[in-house]
Amino acid sequence: MKIDGKPFRSIWRDDAGEVRIIDQRWLPHELRIVPLDSREDFATAIRDMWVRGAPLIGATAAYGVACQMRRDASDAALSETWEILHATRPTAINLRWALDEMDRVLRPLPPGDRAAAAFRRADEIAEEDVEINRRIGENGLALIREIAAAKPDGAPVNILTHCNAGWPATVDWGTATSPIYHAMEAGIAVHVFVDETRPRNQGAQLTAWELNSAGVPHSLIVDNAGGHLMQHGEVDLVIVGTDRTTARGDVCNKIGTYLKALAAKANDVPFYVALPSPTIDWTVTDGLREIPIEERDGAEITHVQGRDDQGRITTVQISPDGTEGRNPAFDVTPAELVTGLITERGICSANADAMAQMFGDLKNAAQDRRHGG
Repeated sequence: MKIDGKPFRSIWRDDAGEVRIIDQRWLPHELRIVPLDSREDFATAIRDMWVRGAPLIGATAAYGVACQMRRDASDAALSETWEILHATRPTAINLRWALDEMDRVLRPLPPGDRAAAAFRRADEIAEEDVEINRRIGENGLALIREIAAAKPDGAPVNILTHCNAGWPATVDWGTATSPIYHAMEAGIAVHVFVDETRPRNQGAQLTAWELNSAGVPHSLIVDNAGGHLMQHGEVDLVIVGTDRTTARGDVCNKIGTYLKALAAKANDVPFYVALPSPTIDWTVTDGLREIPIEERDGAEITHVQGRDDQGRITTVQISPDGTEGRNPAFDVTPAELVTGLITERGICSANADAMAQMFGDLKNAAQDRRHGG
């Protein structure tokens, strides 16, 4: 994707081989690019949401392991790095997937070979994410094209999103936004309703920013407006991302996703989840009971960040002194509320049989690892 006409990714290695990221805490008002070097840098970046979004968290963790192997490639350092990075955020499964993948590749190697191998695999994970999301866009385009064909000439396809499942949440393309970008490239008129997505306002601060940069028509709405728009026929399609999806299709995503799914079901609006395969947790079937839900600082509820009249980025308190904020970061949408899953291999139903048929090789591999095979 591009910022002011210049191609960007959310994480990359510069000409000297150093890892750099866009520090997303300051968007949309300021573009800050920062280097990450030590595993503590990477842990802080993931935990404090300099980077966020399940695919990007996974890629960042992979580079964190690689940078540590350049410093200390011992078995103890490899194990300790896995633990430190895994503890940063408990819900997004890509984090554990990437760390397990790095361990799988590096553990059999002698320490002297690990750093180079780690950077190769981290680069591959980043490139794989880009390709996965590109294919999600191609497959999701078919849905948008079908809706567009049934609308009056020139009328846009109205898509509602939640949180930011765009390219800042991945290495490039995004998940939920990838079909939108592909539709724009295909000349299909689209309009996106962007949930503000409290807390942290990832919709207002990130999705709106990236759509604006790409010239995609959009409107920012409060989180509670989506149901109203669906009731009045103004939403043709809902596409959201996911931080972890169970083997039977329950979808864990940013808090508020479940309410959008309920509203979509009540108003016969298709509700799709853009699902990269590394985000499937084949070890979990019951999302409501088995997925750990991250509880974040209540200050994300009681305070908001923005730009004041003097152009300064500042944080203000919006609640009375003494009022606590309860801040579950995710919720789980049961599979029966999901119309379908847009994956890199195609679109499938959100149920165990359909997912196993599409990703049988991945499911079997996950089960083999679980049982030590």
